Amino acid sequence: MSNKKSTSASAGVEQGVSIKSLIGPLMAVVLGMFMVILDTTAVNVALPGLVEYFNTDVSTMQWAITGYTLALSAVIPLAGWMTDRFGAKRIFLITIAFFTLGSALCSMAASPEQLVIFRVIQGLGGGMVAPIGFATIFRLAPEGNRGAVMGMLGVPMLLAPAIGPILSGWLVEYATWQWIFLINLPIGIIAILVGIRYLPNTERKAVPKLDFLGIILAPVAFAMLAFGVGEGSHDWSSMQTITGLSIGGVALLLFIIVELRQKEPLLELRVFRSSDFTRGILIAWLSQIALFGVMVLIPLFYQTVQGFGPLKTGLVMLPQALATAIMMPIGGRLYDKVGARPLAVTGLGLITIALVMLSQITPDTGLVYIMTCLGMVGAGMGLSMMSVNTHVLQSAPKKLVSRVTPLTTAAQQVMVSFAVAGLTGYLTSQVRDHMKESGGTDPIGSAVAAYGDTFLLAAGIACAGALLGLILRKPKPQLDDQDSGEGSESDNANANAMMGH
Repeated sequence: MSNKKSTSASAGVEQGVSIKSLIGPLMAVVLGMFMVILDTTAVNVALPGLVEYFNTDVSTMQWAITGYTLALSAVIPLAGWMTDRFGAKRIFLITIAFFTLGSALCSMAASPEQLVIFRVIQGLGGGMVAPIGFATIFRLAPEGNRGAVMGMLGVPMLLAPAIGPILSGWLVEYATWQWIFLINLPIGIIAILVGIRYLPNTERKAVPKLDFLGIILAPVAFAMLAFGVGEGSHDWSSMQTITGLSIGGVALLLFIIVELRQKEPLLELRVFRSSDFTRGILIAWLSQIALFGVMVLIPLFYQTVQGFGPLKTGLVMLPQALATAIMMPIGGRLYDKVGARPLAVTGLGLITIALVMLSQITPDTGLVYIMTCLGMVGAGMGLSMMSVNTHVLQSAPKKLVSRVTPLTTAAQQVMVSFAVAGLTGYLTSQVRDHMKESGGTDPIGSAVAAYGDTFLLAAGIACAGALLGLILRKPKPQLDDQDSGEGSESDNANANAMMGH
């Protein structure tokens, strides 16, 4: 009787929640995610100006970026437990407020040390925004329209990194660096107000036992791995790199052992038993490595080889952002009809072709050629990224969604660090090799050849993702007894709260 009632309630949720009623919650989550991701990329462009303003060196000021990344990585694994314990809406609003407060403090920093501390505060708030937002919207989205809804949610993931350099370049050149942080204040306040009004009040779940070891090991593992890989972009043999990777690797191994033995783990690693989930997340990792590699390499190419300023460099990235914004909602709608496989293969195939084209650049390659390639990369990501991410979530039992999103987000943060560090490290070694071949007489030609080699490597990674996409299959319906009881009642509460608006 109880199961029957729960099942009918769950069915009511799927039928009762319309796309229109999701606009409010979507706005709150998109604003929060956009703000956090925007700030991740904006500070990179402002780094030279910050070094000059504070009269310090790059290695000191780099900690304003590293500290932020470490804080993000450290708190991501806590998102699932925190939402179960205190409720998704409450934690989401607190994290947005914490990030906004950190932004205000950053704008008032009077020394490099203060800026680093305030950036850590920002990161502690921002780390939970994406996993909580994804889990909330995924649960509220109607079954037949999840691809379309998640496609809309994915826009800030790819739009913000492309807009960040443009906005940051403009503010640094025509205003002051403080505005990179001040611009977050109105966005954060609006996100909080929209969230208070439209996000549903989710029921808090009983958390029988706190995973103390997981809470300690997960932040250490993810933060130290991110730190080690970040340091590796400068020197893979340095003590900082070796220490970070060693501590992070050992902590990760211990964390995996602990989590697999826990009845209520911090991150639900057992979900990897699903072959559909594992295939999907491997493809997502490969696509993220290819994407973020491009987003780092193109600005580097134009600023170091072509001598472009930050604003002009940011504008070069605009076709990628526009193509993503156009194709991602289309990819979401197509996902609901055809599934992830054709979209993953087509999208990653398009990215592979674009990266092979970029590998042929010369010092005289025109802007139109490169911007066309970037448009192809953006279109490919728009088609593939959110369809693969939605596939991953649908492959997991519904009751584990709040635990799976922190897992995928934390893994993505580490993969992005590996992409940036690995590809820039490969670029540096290729520059060195080409300089030796030319006898040091053609630095520009050597640099361009090294960029071509690195784009070709990224093309190989994207191609591997496209080939893996061929074995994707539609996830089997996840029927779970535990979910049909507790989960359905929680989802029903979400739907009722939304329909009230």
